[in-house]
Amino acid sequence: MAIKHNQQIPHNHFRKDWQRRVRVHFDQPGRKLRRRNSRLAKAAAVAPRPVDKLRPIVRCPTIKYNRRVRAGRGFTLTELKEAGIPRKLAPTIGISVDPRRQNLSTESLAVNVERLKAYRARLILFPRKLGQHKKGDASKEEVSNVKDVVSSVRSGLPITNAESGFAEIKKGDVPSAVEGGAYRKLRDARAEARNLGKREKRAKEKADEAAAAKK
Repeated sequence: MAIKHNQQIPHNHFRKDWQRRVRVHFDQPGRKLRRRNSRLAKAAAVAPRPVDKLRPIVRCPTIKYNRRVRAGRGFTLTELKEAGIPRKLAPTIGISVDPRRQNLSTESLAVNVERLKAYRARLILFPRKLGQHKKGDASKEEVSNVKDVVSSVRSGLPITNAESGFAEIKKGDVPSAVEGGAYRKLRDARAEARNLGKREKRAKEKADEAAAAKK
C-alpha cells in the first residue's frame, strides 16, 4: 500500500502470540459445583435464618416494562411506619430498608405494607442468649414447636405478576368521539385557561366604562 501525504504510518500487528493468551472455560462444571457447595455452606452457617432479606414489590421502569413487578432495593420509611415496624429494628430482623425510595401511589404502599405484615406474622425471633428473653422474642414453646423453616425468603414470600386488569370490549361499547376532535378540545381548554385573566380584566373594564357613561 502506497503512503501519501502526512498520515500515520500503518503498523498492523499480525504476528501476535494469541494461542498463549486464549482463555478457555473447561473448569465451568467444577466452578458450578463449588458455587453450589458454598451456597449450602452459607445456608448451614446462618440456619435457621434465611440466606436472603425481605424485599419490596416494585414496578419496572419505563412504559414498556411497567406492567411487570420485581423485587426492589428496600422498603420505604412510610411502609415501615404503616406496618408498625421501627426503622432501626427492620434491618436486624431481615428486612431491607431504602430511605431514598418514595411511594408514588397508595396501591404500592398497600401492597408492601401487607407484605411486611405477612412476614412479621410468620417471623419467629429466637432469643440471642438462652434464658434472656426480650420484648418481641419467641417463647420457649414457639421455639420448640418450629418445624418448617424456610431457608429463603424469596421462596417463602414469592413475587408474582398478577394478571393485567385490561380486557377487550365490543365495538358498540366504545364511547362516542369528542365533537370536533380531542386535540381541538384540549387546545381550546388550554387557551381558555391561559387567557382567563385577560378576558376577565377586559370585561371588567368594559363594565366600568359602561357604568361611567351612564352617569
